[in-house]
Amino acid sequence: MNVIAIVGRPNVGKSTLFNRIIERREAIVEDTPGVTRDRIYAAGEWNGKSFVLIDTGGMLPENEGVFERAIREQAMIAIEEADAIIFVVDGKEGITPIDRDIASTLRRSNKPITLVVNKCDNVKEDLQAYEFSELGLGEPFAIAASNGRNTGDFLDHVTASLDDVSDGTEDTRLKIALIGRPNVGKSSLTNALLGKDRSIVTDIPGTTRDAIDSVLKYYGEEILLIDTAGLRRRSHIRENIEMYSVMRTARAIERCDVAVVVLDAERGLDMQDKRIIGDAVAARKGVIIAVNKWDLIEKETNSAALFTKKIHEELRTYDFIPVVYISARTKQRITKIVEMAKEIQARRTTRISTSKLNDALLEDINNTPPPSVRGRDMRINYITQVKTAPPMFAFFCNYPEDIPDSYKRFLERTLRRHYDLEGTPVSFLFRRKNKKWEDLEN
Repeated sequence: MNVIAIVGRPNVGKSTLFNRIIERREAIVEDTPGVTRDRIYAAGEWNGKSFVLIDTGGMLPENEGVFERAIREQAMIAIEEADAIIFVVDGKEGITPIDRDIASTLRRSNKPITLVVNKCDNVKEDLQAYEFSELGLGEPFAIAASNGRNTGDFLDHVTASLDDVSDGTEDTRLKIALIGRPNVGKSSLTNALLGKDRSIVTDIPGTTRDAIDSVLKYYGEEILLIDTAGLRRRSHIRENIEMYSVMRTARAIERCDVAVVVLDAERGLDMQDKRIIGDAVAARKGVIIAVNKWDLIEKETNSAALFTKKIHEELRTYDFIPVVYISARTKQRITKIVEMAKEIQARRTTRISTSKLNDALLEDINNTPPPSVRGRDMRINYITQVKTAPPMFAFFCNYPEDIPDSYKRFLERTLRRHYDLEGTPVSFLFRRKNKKWEDLEN
């Protein structure tokens, strides 16, 4: 996916523009310089082109303090990785020496650059934008990020340089992302599956900085393996480059069909693993838990079953995720991961007929109806599947806004009892029974 970085000195409105483009408030916006310290990223779309948008901290000269140098380095990493750059300046303050310094840096990047003059609230203030032409970065676009004024024109310009990923050449290969904490054996697992050293493997956590794609030939089928940098808790990240690795792992989850969360058998499941699993489920990807280094564990009767039971007890809402025990070093059961991923992807892409859904679920729903709310009887009349990959089901009822979360969990358990959806997160919609079908796609 294309990457667009927003850069500029502090307090020119980068985060406001970031929020405007993604159409939701995700970056913190204050008048205090330096509020955005780390890169913030989100998915965006304009005129059918999708991209990852990065909001960076305000850049200052290299001779500033340690904190400012760290922010500048963060921004430099974003510039290096971006396919296109939005350079934001302040139309009310005019050109500053820091703007000239940043412009010089951007010219050396050889990336497509769009110069945006922010805080131009009317046509008269638009005239102030032309002085920025002297920066040598092309025609400046006068905008007001706070209210969206003129943002469409400059977004047309930004996205014109991006690759059109919706040209009908969609990659239909199964995509498996190997994710997890550092040093659990993700790269070793990639190498074991490929039968060759594709990734650097050491005992130093965080060796794999980037998301690395490899093609696995499996019985004549091409499968894309995405090996990612190890995810760390933010407080444990010491190098700026590792912060960018977190973003790349998030992008790998976004790109994959099935995420394999690799655990270290000797360390077990911790809070960071739970967060990683939660990220994959939230993205509605297929999920497998692979417990690596199982060969190092002293076995007793039912060791694997007890380990699985403990994992599912700690992941009560995610007990549909299968667990497999492997050793990347000895190659024990590593191909089981591929087989499970293929089965999960088949479940994600299968559509269950409306008649079968209603025959299977309505009897259970009638036997255990939703609880009444404010004296009103709740009724679910009809169920249909409206989407695959990920599966999404619509429940037509009389008071959709009043269905409690506890009953939604009952519906999910009922659905899973009737249909094999192992490893497959599902989504539910609740609509009024007379709602038109077209509304489901809005």
